Amino acid sequence: MSQADPLDPATAQRLREVSTSTLATVLYQHGFRTRVVRSTQRLRPGGPRMVGVARTLRYVAMREDLDTLAEWKKPSNPQRAIADAIGPGEVLMLEAREDVSCGTMGGMLVARMMVRGAAGIVSDGPFRDGPFIAGLAFPSYANGMNANTNLIAHHPEDLDATITVGGVQVRPGDVVVGDDESVVVLPRHLAEEVAEAAWVKEREEAWIEARILDGAPVEGTYPMDAATRAAYDASVASGAPAGEGAARTS
Repeated sequence: MSQADPLDPATAQRLREVSTSTLATVLYQHGFRTRVVRSTQRLRPGGPRMVGVARTLRYVAMREDLDTLAEWKKPSNPQRAIADAIGPGEVLMLEAREDVSCGTMGGMLVARMMVRGAAGIVSDGPFRDGPFIAGLAFPSYANGMNANTNLIAHHPEDLDATITVGGVQVRPGDVVVGDDESVVVLPRHLAEEVAEAAWVKEREEAWIEARILDGAPVEGTYPMDAATRAAYDASVASGAPAGEGAARTS
């Protein structure tokens, strides 16, 4: 197993200050239409955004002779191994074929990842021990909860390979951002560029939102026409906070 290269601190900070909807728009402008993980929700809404680099775990369909309690207990089992191997700033992305028949990860392993400093976990299947995981101060995303053990449907096949999570291709080292709305996966080579563009766009749109809430019409405000752009630039030049305190804090 290999640890992903850590994310540049300045890029990580930019990403903590932007919403997944803004990131999705910037990625769309770069030609990417498939970067939002479908059918997942944050188990515990609120708190800081999840920002980290991807580690990956792939499940295939179970086989009765391979997926027994005796096999599950072995330290070589990829599901158990990753809990002791994941590092600070890493997000475990888990491919479970969007199967909802059982949990994909349980509370003890998720708690171990949190203690090791992982940045979060994303599964395209449910979690087992969901209420316990939801109670942790740890960004956790899944498509529900299910008390069934993963042994009834899944075989943990490998770690740190390219996988598909909620319809999104994920490569080890990709950058993962999550808030209360969605999870977005950024190609690693675009992370810095996308983070900076999203940071600028977030402040512009927060300023626009404030104008609209004050009664400005959509026409000429969103998107900004020349007059509105001049007003925005003047506001920034004056030192006024561009969109500080806007609603995009999830």
